[in-house]
Amino acid sequence: QVQLVEAGGGLVQPGGSLRLSCVASGSIGSIYAMGWYRQAPGKQRDFVALITNEGTTNYADSVKGRFTISRDGAKNTVYLQMNSLKAEDTAVYYCRGFRGGTDYWGKGTLVTVSS
Repeated sequence: QVQLVEAGGGLVQPGGSLRLSCVASGSIGSIYAMGWYRQAPGKQRDFVALITNEGTTNYADSVKGRFTISRDGAKNTVYLQMNSLKAEDTAVYYCRGFRGGTDYWGKGTLVTVSS
């Protein structure tokens, strides 16, 4: 079993920055990529960013140039650096571990962008 725990959410003003982290523990050998998703109130959960074990990254168009995903293999941690935050970035951010089948999800961390 794998556990994913997100942290780093909070309240930030428009234009500000936050860094989210996701720590993976347990039987993580089956995971080949990690991603961030977000779900705003009343909306579906959407893809934000992804990073493979080889370091290949992919981003949603809405966050390109503002968000950066990275990983620290030694710490089994994936980060999401979020800059130039906008009100529309407000959401619960979830970490996802891809394993080809039933993927793993964290419980999420809330990011609120408001003045």
